[in-house]
Amino acid sequence: MNKAEILEYLKTDDRLKIQELFARADAARRKYCGDGVLLRGIVEFSSYCQGSCAYCGLNKQNKNTPRYRMTQAEIIQAAGLIRSSGIQTIVLQSGEDPELDPEWLAEIIRALKTKYALSITLSVGEKTRDTYKLWHDAGADRYLLKIETTDAALYERLHPKMSFANRLRCLSDLQELGYQTGSGIIVGLPYQTPEILAGDILFFASRDFDMIGIGPLIPHQATELKDLPRGSVDLTLRCVALTRILTQNAHLPATTALGSLDKDYRLDGLQAGANVLMPNFTPQPYKKNYEIYPGKRCISEPTGQCALCMESLVESIDRYVDFSRGDSLKKVVI
Repeated sequence: MNKAEILEYLKTDDRLKIQELFARADAARRKYCGDGVLLRGIVEFSSYCQGSCAYCGLNKQNKNTPRYRMTQAEIIQAAGLIRSSGIQTIVLQSGEDPELDPEWLAEIIRALKTKYALSITLSVGEKTRDTYKLWHDAGADRYLLKIETTDAALYERLHPKMSFANRLRCLSDLQELGYQTGSGIIVGLPYQTPEILAGDILFFASRDFDMIGIGPLIPHQATELKDLPRGSVDLTLRCVALTRILTQNAHLPATTALGSLDKDYRLDGLQAGANVLMPNFTPQPYKKNYEIYPGKRCISEPTGQCALCMESLVESIDRYVDFSRGDSLKKVVI
């Protein structure tokens, strides 16, 4: 599919054409990934952030959000709960914590590998190549670093004092070091056009990412985008579907943001090409304080509770939970 064809699907008002797109994406998902829905247990271990990203409630300008850092023992305990739930992947996520000690995190990675043999995904932002190498050598398997938008001017407008070129450098370093690498975008950003979204989707395909997360903008009251409308669910689902068709066997989550709107749209995401869900294992009371956007799903339940509903959720659309590690399929010939 070329850019003109992508734009046609992004711009059309023809509901039959849109349904055709979702059906085509669902067929591609079945062909390249199967009917299993992979589970990734996420632990949000620090809410401190040095960034001023215009869309994120964790930005350092927000003085009203409680900040926290989990201890090594707390993280390892949460990982044990993930493993006891049958899930084999942990996602360790944080803000860009300026006091994150790389060796401290490397110790956790080694402990999780030794104790639980988990597959480890990191999502802790922009770091040096040496730091990425340290964590990969310690046993980290995957890294998620969303590009948010591939329009350089828009990226730098939304990320004060950050560089689009450095973001690309980080993604290149991660892939060269051997990480299964993920990226992604937010749909509904200001000044974002269908042409920009088409460029984002082509970027995903050209970089051959192993994982790609696409979710709608949910404006946070403590950011400069607070008065914007929420990102369109329909447009988000179209981007998921187009990304599935172009990337074939990349792992695509039905993001928590899709489940945090007026209804749970994660099922719609799974039917538009997604094949991953991410139950939250951040312990209380920390979970409610990792507020990257308001109204986030599953923040009041006991730790790991949302994992219990995943099986019935996916069975309702004739799919099943896949409890395998869910490594990249990019080297698999189908």
